[in-house]
Amino acid sequence: MGKTKENKSAYFDKLNMLMETYPSIMVVNVDNVGSNQMHQIRQALRGKGQILMGKNTMVRRAVRDVLSEKPQYERFLPHVRGNVGFVFTNADLKEVRDIILANKVAAPARAGAYAPATVTIPAGPTGMEPGKTSFFQALGIPTKIARGAIEIVTAVDILVAGSRVGPSEATLLNMLNISPFTYGMTVVQIYDQGQAFAPSVLDIEESTLITQFLSGIKTIAAISLALNYPTLASVAHSLVNSYKNVLAVSLATEYTFDGSEKVKAYLADPSAFASAAPVAEESSAAATEAPKEAEKEEEKEESDDDMGFGLFD
Repeated sequence: MGKTKENKSAYFDKLNMLMETYPSIMVVNVDNVGSNQMHQIRQALRGKGQILMGKNTMVRRAVRDVLSEKPQYERFLPHVRGNVGFVFTNADLKEVRDIILANKVAAPARAGAYAPATVTIPAGPTGMEPGKTSFFQALGIPTKIARGAIEIVTAVDILVAGSRVGPSEATLLNMLNISPFTYGMTVVQIYDQGQAFAPSVLDIEESTLITQFLSGIKTIAAISLALNYPTLASVAHSLVNSYKNVLAVSLATEYTFDGSEKVKAYLADPSAFASAAPVAEESSAAATEAPKEAEKEEEKEESDDDMGFGLFD
């Protein structure tokens, strides 16, 4: 009894230490994950995070004990259910998620289990003797006898994702040496610095986040301008609009300031600004023609130096 209390106390201390050390927690499903596979995942996560297993009741109790000091963990409690474990990390969440999902092992179909994915038996020779045709007939798989062996005529989906594996399907897949399923840890939920969210959030690209963020800023700015309610998003637009209004007043009256003098001069005599462009073009054209004329003069001088005689005349 005393040892059990000591074990619980040590477990609570370790859990509190991990919550103090790591800001992020991944809730992972560990169905069909063996001890050897768990060891491999621990090694892959070395330096990036730690895995903690334990009874959900103990985890919930330990979290409730610290809620008075850390109320943000209340969002973590609803996800402590089922056959789950916990990965504590301070590394990049997407990188840690990929490490967890990369460690999978192939497994044969077991009767009574649920198929995690659709299983298709491909067409072609099976190498099985004709006496075992009944297994295929029971599952409605079209076959023929070719060269003394059973051959599947067309590919057949023998299991659909989410369906329960029957004894006949499990037996046939094992006879064909097909291990259709892969098992490993799956991330169920992520708790990060007081926020809980689904792992699919990690697949959102940074460019998408920036686009959505900018769209939100534009919407806030538009609403603020329509309501004449200043916000950080609308201040720049309000300043520009105010400057336009002051400039319009200056143009409509004799009041002048530095910014409006050039505009008034342009409105008073647009031709003065229009004539500046052709002058610049003419000067550039003259500059390009001058080297060409110089080249012609040089060619003329060279021809005059020959005095009408060739090199061998």
